Amino acid sequence: MTLQDHRTLPTSAAPPNAGPPEGRPADPRWARPALLGLLLVTGLLYLYNLSASGYANSFYSAAVQAGSQSWKAFFFGSLDAANAITVDKPPAALWPMALSVKIFGLSSWAILVPEVLMGVGTVAVVYAAVRRRSGPGAGLTAGAVLALTPVAALMFRFNNPDALLALLLSVACYLVVRALEDGRTRWLVWAGVAIGFAFLTKTLQAFLILPALALVYGVCAPVRLRKRLAQLALATAAIVVSGGWWVAVVELWPASSRPYIGGSQNNSFLELTFGYNGLGRLNGEETGSVGGGGGPGGGGGGGRWGDTGWDRMFNDSIGGQISWLLPAALILLAMVLVLTRKARRTDPTRGALLVWGGSLLMTAAVFSFMAGIFHEYYTVALAPYLAAVIGMATAVLWQRRHETLAALGLAAAATATAAWGYVLLDRTPDYLPWLKWLVLIGGLAAALGLLFAGRLGRRAALAVAGLGLAAGLAAPTAYTLSTVQEGKSGSIVTAGPTGASLMGGGPGGGGRGGGPGGGAFPGGRTQGGQGQQNGDGNGAPRDGGTDGTGGTGGTGGGGFPGGGAGQDGPGGSGGQGSPGGQGSRSNQGTQRGGPAREGGGRAGGTGGLLDGARVGSEARELLETDADDYTWVAATIGAQNAASYQLATGEPVMAIGGFNGTDPSPTLARFKEYVAEGKIHYFVAGGGMGGGRGDGPGGSDSGTSAQITSWVEANFTEVTVGSATFYDLTRPTDGD
Repeated sequence: MTLQDHRTLPTSAAPPNAGPPEGRPADPRWARPALLGLLLVTGLLYLYNLSASGYANSFYSAAVQAGSQSWKAFFFGSLDAANAITVDKPPAALWPMALSVKIFGLSSWAILVPEVLMGVGTVAVVYAAVRRRSGPGAGLTAGAVLALTPVAALMFRFNNPDALLALLLSVACYLVVRALEDGRTRWLVWAGVAIGFAFLTKTLQAFLILPALALVYGVCAPVRLRKRLAQLALATAAIVVSGGWWVAVVELWPASSRPYIGGSQNNSFLELTFGYNGLGRLNGEETGSVGGGGGPGGGGGGGRWGDTGWDRMFNDSIGGQISWLLPAALILLAMVLVLTRKARRTDPTRGALLVWGGSLLMTAAVFSFMAGIFHEYYTVALAPYLAAVIGMATAVLWQRRHETLAALGLAAAATATAAWGYVLLDRTPDYLPWLKWLVLIGGLAAALGLLFAGRLGRRAALAVAGLGLAAGLAAPTAYTLSTVQEGKSGSIVTAGPTGASLMGGGPGGGGRGGGPGGGAFPGGRTQGGQGQQNGDGNGAPRDGGTDGTGGTGGTGGGGFPGGGAGQDGPGGSGGQGSPGGQGSRSNQGTQRGGPAREGGGRAGGTGGLLDGARVGSEARELLETDADDYTWVAATIGAQNAASYQLATGEPVMAIGGFNGTDPSPTLARFKEYVAEGKIHYFVAGGGMGGGRGDGPGGSDSGTSAQITSWVEANFTEVTVGSATFYDLTRPTDGD
């Protein structure tokens, strides 16, 4: 295989409305089998051990289940089939999974296989885009880089919206590349449609690449300026129509006959879009978010979600997810722009590189400086852009390797990759300690050879290029293999080996994943689960002590409990927060909270907020009894707890307060009406923030969730099943 560009287009602009430029040689015979092999290997890699993740993020799995049972829930993205409240995102990402479950029944595979197919599709789209401008060798390189990016292997096997978002935005970039070739309006309009549906996947994140795409097309398209502006206007209209039709229906639908819009404070999707899921993510003012919003706080300007700044994509928390080849991509992109500075405005290869490179830079910049909710897995959005830049820019420099500047660029990229790979691997010294030396020595040797690639014979030059590629992909491949070997579940997941992603910055940092209070949940995923290689809690005293005991929670900066928990024994102590939340066996020690409980008990804690509850057989039997007589078999604080009971029973469970337990839905008055009408059978104690008592940090007593909890506890009969506490809403004590 060679990086030689077999299909490079002339640098002159193609005439408007002309077909594909003439003179392209056919792909070599190995190209199609190699592509099919790449897609097959990617599919098998992502399918491997897939069911180990179970329902993955039970929050979205419950909504998928609901959508498979009710077309109304399907349309709105409701968390339950009785349509009490929606998830806090638009529903497009749920639709493929819900259709799969409707056809094949509820299972881990039915939910997650559509995500795997999205991953394979994204690899195919990136290959196709890169191949058009830089040949099949470069396309295969880009596809392999994408498939072996750790965070891509994580999220294309997980049921969050990010998989579909990455696919749709990759399609949009591909279509803009097509439009840059011949100036045809249809490509740009279809790109707008893709971005519109991306908006219905994850709202305003879909628009992060719009400035880059619009600017590149506006400057580089091979048509007159007036036509370029008209085409961009049509593409904008396509975005509005394809993304706005669902919004219009929801906003015009009578609020009394549709579910409450989860994540909003006034039952408005527009408020959700521009508030909690919009500007709030940038400035940290997410009303109703984990910890109650309040803007940034803590070190480095990032507050409770970690330090912000230009180096955020390289820090201890995020570096191992996405940044292995990021230094190389930036070097290669800059070098190609320097070498092509005298090319014509309409040069299609440079235009295509600017599409992918501009999307990479724009998205990385927003991620680096956003002060609101940010999780490591968001960086999967960067993976297609990064891969395309690597493939295209490497091909351009390889073709010009006889030039000193091009050879220096290739060598610099190989050197940066080797050095940065060594640094990232050195952050987890117990993980394959020999690999960092292999990456460093191999990469530096390749860099030396690339300096003289223009003077070497063809076979020697290809051997040097192959060595550089192997050294550059070795470390992310290892992290990817570690990712697919472990099941991932809960709301905050990271790629790579256990303990490889630590939240840096913020007071009390050190946990895995982000949370309120100094950038990490106290105790976090690393400190709180130090028995991480002994999923049942076995380990040395600092790792959790005796058999059946979870790890001790680390101290941290905010009011959430820490610590791991064994399924059959007490968990670790919380870090500056009340104990709570059930624990379950985990080879990562990712569950948090105190005593192991069915349903979280009265304590609640982040186990209920982020990871749901373990539902025992007795609790399931209790809820299933006479289930058909009720609209909701139960209600509980927080969506993850509700999802756990719903997935266990197959019956609708009301999530009071939505995901965080902070949404004013239902009101106490409305909840009393439901109870009086006999629509809810049980109230499950615990869960949500602060144990279900409050809508703010530490649990205030003034929020809707707290009011409902207090009313239920004062007026209904308590039923204990195992260690879980229920209230039978059909058996009042004194009434009210």
